[in-house]
Amino acid sequence: MLKTWFPVMLLALESSEVIGLRVAKLAGGDADAWHEAHRMVSEKSDAVIEVSAALLCGASTGEVINRIRGHVAANATRLSTEGRVRRSGARTWKSN
Repeated sequence: MLKTWFPVMLLALESSEVIGLRVAKLAGGDADAWHEAHRMVSEKSDAVIEVSAALLCGASTGEVINRIRGHVAANATRLSTEGRVRRSGARTWKSN
């Protein structure tokens, strides 16, 4: 029980970062927000199938949590990189 406590806490912290990045993207209300909303629903259904199959095949709770943490990390990288790319192309004004 205690062995999986730390990865679960890390998953909660890492997930909160992704939630914040997704809320920021959804707040835009543009086509990217629409695609992100659909991607979220698709990822949730895929995760249910993946976790169910892993547990049925004998994976441990720790293995499942680490796999989910990998997905969360990929989402965090994707969402934070998209924001950086978008902001880097923005015009900046120089003060004279």
